[in-house]
Amino acid sequence: MTHRGSRVLHVGSLSRVEGEGALSLHVHDGTVTDARLEIYEPPRFFEAFLRGRSYTEPPDITARVCGICPVAYQMSACAAIEDACGVSVDPVIRDLRRLLYCGEWIESQVLHIYLLHAPDFLGRTSAIDLARTHRAEVERGLRLKKVGNSLMEVIGGRAVHPVNVRLGGFHRVPTRAELRPLHEELKQALDDAWETVRWVAGFEFPDARVEADLLALAEPDTYAIEGGTPTVLRTDGSTASFPVREFTEHVTETHVEHSTALHSRLDGRLHLTGSLARFAIGGAKLSPVALEAAVAAGLGDPREGAVCRNPFRSILVRAVESVYAVSEALRIIDAYEQPARPYTEVPPVAGVGHGATEAPRGMLYHRYELDADGIVTDALMVPPTAQNQGAIEDDLRRLAQHAIGEHDPDDDELTALCERAIRNHDPCISCSTHFLDLTVVRTSGPTTGGCDA
Repeated sequence: MTHRGSRVLHVGSLSRVEGEGALSLHVHDGTVTDARLEIYEPPRFFEAFLRGRSYTEPPDITARVCGICPVAYQMSACAAIEDACGVSVDPVIRDLRRLLYCGEWIESQVLHIYLLHAPDFLGRTSAIDLARTHRAEVERGLRLKKVGNSLMEVIGGRAVHPVNVRLGGFHRVPTRAELRPLHEELKQALDDAWETVRWVAGFEFPDARVEADLLALAEPDTYAIEGGTPTVLRTDGSTASFPVREFTEHVTETHVEHSTALHSRLDGRLHLTGSLARFAIGGAKLSPVALEAAVAAGLGDPREGAVCRNPFRSILVRAVESVYAVSEALRIIDAYEQPARPYTEVPPVAGVGHGATEAPRGMLYHRYELDADGIVTDALMVPPTAQNQGAIEDDLRRLAQHAIGEHDPDDDELTALCERAIRNHDPCISCSTHFLDLTVVRTSGPTTGGCDA
C-alpha cells in the first residue's frame, strides 16, 4: 500500500457554527498524528456579564448565548438560581417548562436532521439541493420545525430568545383554550415525526464507534429533559452517578493552545453528551411510541440494553427523540390545568446553586453564587459543545486513520469525511452543508508531529 507522504489538511473556517472554528489534520507517512478542532472566536464573556447583576436577570441574559437553544440556557439558569434560593416550583409550572423545552427539542432536532445531516446521506450538497430531489421530505421537516416554533411562541412569548420565562415560572401562563390549537398541530406532527424515523432508517450508515464515556442526566420515571442526576456510561459498560452540585468535581475544564473554547474531561477521560448519551443512559424511559420508533429505526429496545455508539447513526436517535418530544408535548397539554399563579416567589438567599438540563446537543450545566441581596457574585456555564470537543477530535482522528489505512483518500475525500464527522455531533452548526475552506500543505521527510509541523 502506498501513501501520499505527509500532509497537513487545514480547514480554515467552520462557518455557520455557534462560534468560529477551523480544523487541522496532520498525516505523516500514513499515520494521523494530530486532529484539532480550532475554535478561534474571541471569548464572549457572558459569565463576566452576569457578575454584579441581579439574580433575576440570568434567565434573560443567558438566553442570548445561543439563538438555537435559548430555552436550554434559561432553564439551566432558573434551575441553578432556584437551587441557590432553596425554592422548588409547582409541578404544573415544571410541566410547562418541559413543554417549552419540547418545542426547542423539536425545532432543533428537526433542523439538524433535515437541513444539515440528511444531505450527507443522500449525496446532496445542501438543504436547497436536497429540496430539488426530496421536496416532500424537506416540506415535512419544515412543518415539524414550525410546530416546535409554535410551542415556543405560545409558552415562551416568541420562538427565538423567549421573553416569558422568569425565576419560579413564567410571567404569564397559557389557558387551556390557547393550548388547544397546538394539540391539533402536534397530532399531525406525530405522524410527520414517525415518517421522519422511517425515512432516516433507510439511509446507509458507515461503521464507526465513539470511544468516549457517555454523560447524560437521568430521572427515575421519565426521559430526562429539564432536570435529573448526571450519569456516566463508561466504555466498559459500567455506570456511575453523582449529584449536580458535584459536576465540577468530575467535569474539569482546561485551556488548550489551539482553541479559545475550554476542553473538558470527565474524571480525566474523554466524554460525549447529547442524543447518543441520552439514549444509552435513559432510553428505557422513553414514551411507548418513542420506544416503538427506536425499534422501527433499527436501534433496538433500550429496555433490553440497546445502546448506539455509531455517530453516523445519531440522526436516528434524533429522529426518535423528535417522536418523543411531540408525544410528550401532547401528554402535557392533555393533562394541563391552568395554575392559580404563573410563578413561585423566589426570595434572594446568599448561597451557591447548581442546575443542569438537557439541551438538544447535550447536558448544559450552570452554577451561580449569590450574596444576601441576590447579586450574582460568580457564574459558570459549561455547554455541551465545549464538553464534546475532545471526543469530536478523537472521532476525527480515528475516522481519518481508518480511511487512510483502507484506501488512502485524496484531500477532497478526506475533507468531506471530516465534514460529515463534525456534523454527526451537531456542534451548533446552523445551516450550511459545505462549511469548510480547505488549505492543503504537503510535507515530506522528518517531522516533529502536530498540526504546526
